[in-house]
Order: sequence, then structure tokens, then C-alpha cells
Amino acid sequence: QVQLVESGGGLVQAGGSLTLSCAASKFSNIMAWYRQAPGKERELVALIIRDGSTTYADSVKGRFAISRDNAKNTVYLQMNSLKPEDTAVYYCNARLRGQVIGYFGQGTQVTVSS
Repeated sequence: QVQLVESGGGLVQAGGSLTLSCAASKFSNIMAWYRQAPGKERELVALIIRDGSTTYADSVKGRFAISRDNAKNTVYLQMNSLKPEDTAVYYCNARLRGQVIGYFGQGTQVTVSS
């Protein structure tokens, strides 16, 4: 079991920036951020593997950056040039070796006003 504690959500104007943080209770092979907007399915935003390799959704490429501090079991999501369509609940995800789904945090709300 992995416990995840997210922080950093909030309200920001379009064009602004926010940084999300997620601290995990143990080291995880893969860490990721998902988001879910009202009436939509949860979608992958960004993913980072233990070696630092990353994957991004096309909608956030060039604007968001995921990073991790393995010593602190923490993953970050730097979000720049935010748009109203980025408004969603953002969930941290951690997967141990061999897991496909893993564990999710409780979520943090990000609201971007136009």
C-alpha cells in the first residue's frame, strides 16, 4: 500500500502558473498525475519513471513539466500558461514495480479562470 498526500492546487487566472506536489509513503517505480474535469473521464496528464523518463498528454506538452525527487518520494507538476480547460481535480498516482494501476491520492482542485 502507498499513501499519497497532494498539495498545491488552487485558483489561478488564465496564463498563470501552479505547482502541484505529491509525497508518497514509499518509493514508487512510476509516478504520475491524472485529472478529471466535471462530466469527463479521468485522463493521464503526465508520467515519470524512476529513471526520469517522462510522458505527457498532447494537451499539456510544452506547458507542464513533471519531475520527481526520489530521495523524498515526491513528484511535482509544474503547470505554466494555464488555460480554463485545465480546470479539473488533479490526482497523484503511484505504481510499484509490476503494477498497472497502482494507487491514487485524494485529489486537489485546480481552477483556472478566464
